[in-house]
Amino acid sequence: MGFPKNFLWGGAIAAHQAEGAYLEDGKSLSTCDVIHGGKGRIAEILDAKAIRKNIDAGEGYFPERVAVDFYHHYREDIALFAEMGFKVFRTSISWARIFPNGTGTPNEAGLAFYDRLFDECKKHGIEPLVTISHWEMPIALTTQYNGWVSRELIPLFEGYAKTLFARYKDKVRYWLTFNEINMTLHMPFMGAGVLVDDPAQKKQLASLAAHHMLLASALAVKACHAMLPKAKIGCMVASMTAYPYSCKPEDTWEKMRLERNNYYLTDVQARGAYPPFIKKAFAREHINIDINPEEEKLFAENTVDFVSFSYYSSSAVSTDPAVAGDKGSGNIFGGIKNPHLKSSEWGWQIDPLGLRIALNFLYDRYQKPLFIVENGLGAKDVPAGDGSIHDDYRIEYLREHIKAMKQAVEEDGVELWGYTTWGCIDIISASTGEMSKRYGFIYVDKDDNGKGSLARSRKKSFGWYKKVIESNGETL
Repeated sequence: MGFPKNFLWGGAIAAHQAEGAYLEDGKSLSTCDVIHGGKGRIAEILDAKAIRKNIDAGEGYFPERVAVDFYHHYREDIALFAEMGFKVFRTSISWARIFPNGTGTPNEAGLAFYDRLFDECKKHGIEPLVTISHWEMPIALTTQYNGWVSRELIPLFEGYAKTLFARYKDKVRYWLTFNEINMTLHMPFMGAGVLVDDPAQKKQLASLAAHHMLLASALAVKACHAMLPKAKIGCMVASMTAYPYSCKPEDTWEKMRLERNNYYLTDVQARGAYPPFIKKAFAREHINIDINPEEEKLFAENTVDFVSFSYYSSSAVSTDPAVAGDKGSGNIFGGIKNPHLKSSEWGWQIDPLGLRIALNFLYDRYQKPLFIVENGLGAKDVPAGDGSIHDDYRIEYLREHIKAMKQAVEEDGVELWGYTTWGCIDIISASTGEMSKRYGFIYVDKDDNGKGSLARSRKKSFGWYKKVIESNGETL
């Protein structure tokens, strides 16, 4: 039986992690252009003072400003994607490239770049899957409004989305509104351009920002359905399967609590309403979110066509303080290390069965088609003397995860539209700003300090993934 004949195999990147050309052709500074690279990056993202300092007079290495220069290499890179047989290519559009100040007249040079990009995809028979907002926005929207905390961004985003729909109506059939919208609750600046000066206000500001993003997402869905009746528009959530560390009822309750908090934003986008438990939590914790009947109607009438998600790893949860102290590194969701699983070099626990569980969980919860738009292994790839890269560890990771999603389709009846591996070409890591945390089938000659020729070369996994696609997932 296997995967459907029209299954969409491909890869994914984000504009800010790949394009570079940060002030070229009218683009302005984006939120990601003011974040340094390195192991202290997450702490900086959460530090409002540090970000303000970077905005005003930032010095040092800002990796997204050059990234891997996809802006000038896109033809070469898409040709390599086509050589692998990609059916779909997920990328995002830089809001700062289209509306440098977030509003006003759209920047024609920016619009024209994406025309060329999508035309290049079409030339090679590749469908674009486009994220409207992937963790970047014009920095002016932070300095003027403090990002999505302000309702002022809702009409600005709606106008931005409508501009894209009108321009690319004949070139893009698959859209996503916001990347990993639930990460706004953990990293408000990265997810929503929000600077939190008082940590005690983080939950209030992040929840309010997320509410405004949900309203903007619903308006984008409404506009897409009206303007592009043949297109499909979805949402995107960062998923992480969680396990109770023990069979104590309290641990199972903690797992359930974590999952519900992780998916309530997707509940609004896919089901059309805030779930009762989160309304109770807002009231109990004095989180002021004014959800009026008009907004409830907007949510109910403008649900997404499909649910897309990222999946990299799983975690365990425990209410035992002694056990809960053994946390896995690199996990922004929290949770603890699972002793039954191996970890990547960055501490992410490798769990293929967790992907099958996630697919079933999401399909049971939403009863909508699913799309895996991020999955992959971040690892240090070291070229051999002849320049070749034997990334068998990446092949093993992807092979086992594809087996798991095949079981979800064949045996469990999950409706899955496609699969795009994350960082199909090496790009800047969002979490650390490093180049050494590589995901791609294509190696890019660049180091963590920004040095290198940017030359592209095929890894061993390149040929392996080509065979996977040729066989529609039968040859692994």
